[in-house]
Amino acid sequence: MKKILSILQAPPVRAGFMILAVIAAIWAIVANRESVGEALAVLPWWVSLAGIALSLLYVVCTMVSWRYLLNDVGQPVPARVARRIFYTSQVAKYLPGGVWNFVAAAEMGAAHSIARRRSFVALLVSMVVSIVTGLVLAVLALLLGPAGLMADYGWLALAIPVGVVALIPPVLNKIISLGLKILGRGQLEAQLSWRGTGLAAVWAAAGWLLMGAQLWLMLIYQGMAASLPTFLLATGGYALGWTVGFLVFFVPAGVGVRELALAAVLSTAVGSGPVVVVVLLSRVFTTLADVSLGLLAGFATRREARR
Repeated sequence: MKKILSILQAPPVRAGFMILAVIAAIWAIVANRESVGEALAVLPWWVSLAGIALSLLYVVCTMVSWRYLLNDVGQPVPARVARRIFYTSQVAKYLPGGVWNFVAAAEMGAAHSIARRRSFVALLVSMVVSIVTGLVLAVLALLLGPAGLMADYGWLALAIPVGVVALIPPVLNKIISLGLKILGRGQLEAQLSWRGTGLAAVWAAAGWLLMGAQLWLMLIYQGMAASLPTFLLATGGYALGWTVGFLVFFVPAGVGVRELALAAVLSTAVGSGPVVVVVLLSRVFTTLADVSLGLLAGFATRREARR
């Protein structure tokens, strides 16, 4: 095991890992270049720029949410270090397998004397926080969407109490402690607090609102009315689509599931065609944000290492 870790920590391996992750992310865009080009053609240029900016802010919100959790279970990590760890590791999620962002976060954290179990737990809990806050916002879609929506996706509302209870610090800490014990790992330096978990949830919710705004803005230029109800519908619809796509784990990356859920939510406000267009662009903009921030973080890390 130590030999494997030493190989993973070698600078050439890390650089190669980062290059492969960036290539995988770029390929995800290139593979859909024709559809992306057609989608961009129907939107004003400034809407596309605003969409990219909102994706960047969304990634920042997810980083801040994760950092609150990371700092809650150990000694505070400087913001500069946290940004570099998070942004660089997020590019790794575009590699096949779905675990490489955890590996990257753990190894980059270890380089800054952060225990691997701490980095792993913080990232895993941040995902759970994102899912639970997404479920809460998805209720907006169930309440404001078409009448038949509750019959198809009402089961999500049943998951909310379970998720909320699981995020209560005393409960969550027991789950984490048990998990680490089963895995034969040492316990964390500190336990999650109400403040840390609450702030992580607030920033995760802010991220959802930003992505809802992105979807809403693009849909306005696809014929949807610009109003507060449609904004809430778009935000709830995005959260519903994302959480359904994530929870339906047997569908790779939620392919098609998110589009179907969003189309069902927005069926009374806009056609299914525009929904497919904006979901595709939203994915592309978020990928660009991940890659841009990841590359900047990677360059900053290498420049500092050379000093």
